[in-house]
Amino acid sequence: MKRTLTALFTGAFALLVLSQAALAIPAFARKYGANCSQCHVAFPKLNDWGQRFRDNGYQVPGQQGSEKTAFETAIPVAFRTNAGYSLYGTGGQTASGFHIYGLDLLSAGVLHKNISYLFVYTPRIDEPAADYNGPAAGDNPAQLAAIESAAVVFSNIIRDKLNIRIGRFEPGFQLLSSKRLYYILQPYEIYGFAGTHSSFDFSASQIGIEATGRFKPGLKYALGYINGTGANPDNNRWNDVYLALSKTFGRGEGQSAGQRIGVFGYLGWQPTTFVDPIVSPGGDINGKDNRNFYRIGGDISLNWHTFNLQGMGFYAVDDRDFNDLDPALDYKFWGGVVQLDWAGLPNNRLVGSLMFNWVRPPGYDDVHKVDAYSALVRYYLGSWSAVNIAIHAEFTHRVAGTIGPVREDLVTILLDFDF
Repeated sequence: MKRTLTALFTGAFALLVLSQAALAIPAFARKYGANCSQCHVAFPKLNDWGQRFRDNGYQVPGQQGSEKTAFETAIPVAFRTNAGYSLYGTGGQTASGFHIYGLDLLSAGVLHKNISYLFVYTPRIDEPAADYNGPAAGDNPAQLAAIESAAVVFSNIIRDKLNIRIGRFEPGFQLLSSKRLYYILQPYEIYGFAGTHSSFDFSASQIGIEATGRFKPGLKYALGYINGTGANPDNNRWNDVYLALSKTFGRGEGQSAGQRIGVFGYLGWQPTTFVDPIVSPGGDINGKDNRNFYRIGGDISLNWHTFNLQGMGFYAVDDRDFNDLDPALDYKFWGGVVQLDWAGLPNNRLVGSLMFNWVRPPGYDDVHKVDAYSALVRYYLGSWSAVNIAIHAEFTHRVAGTIGPVREDLVTILLDFDF
């Protein structure tokens, strides 16, 4: 295993040395004739200017009304995919192979002054294989077809202080974005964890309405009313609510400059029984006996030169009716992530990162404890105007469970395309 890991990382270093330039720029960079680093520390991670651009409805701050709309420019479409070689090992057994890790098609732009949109579609992929089980097909595709985002943003209803986002979108309680993560195969573990019976996914895009805004000096908020079930039917009369607040000290947005702290609270409901066979034309089953769950947490982002240290954690409580292990008790858990990123070389062509994930279930749950240690290096190819292909080497050591813990190692070297 160690010999294989050494060979893989040696190969990654050779690719870094021998890489040639590639010319390509994504949708927004094409529109403004700017470098990708105008909005990104290095794609997909936003810098301070990019965060402000997104918050302002994909409009240059102060230039509202003079922006070219999506109807006046080339069709603002981009795509992202990843292809490479990975090796997985656990319990003395290993598996390896070449894989495609999915495809995102996205479009975003301005429709009218202070009215913009974002649309992200992930098409179904049956082949080539995305994991070690071989070619996917039938009811087990490598990637399910989904509309990841379909939202309209009404910006500056009250200048800076009130923007409205409607549709399916990444909700504002994700103070650390799971959509703009350098890591490709290692997610934020706590985002995808929800007890033993709850179907709530903290990382999922949600359908609903969200109000956002900013106040001087450096205070931002997000207030949402959403379905809480991602793209699935609500199945109950109750929707979920959340509030997130963040404060940035110094210049910047806390992405690549300034120091940011934030807090959030989320309250949701899910049905525990369903009335069969009443099903609406939209697929909703009549759910009842709703029980609540909540999440309370916060984040921090600290910057020094080109180093960014960020962390996020939350405490969670699911009603006892969602607890399959001990129905007499609410299921309570907590967890978080700490990530240190560094960018170097001109145009931030070289990125390194270290990340630690943890999940702490209640003491009687022997299965769901997680500790995951990850590291990566990325090198970006291209000219000044286009840095849209990254050579990516990533490693994760993951330990799950407390009794007879499962230990896993995952290594991947791939090309990350973003055009």
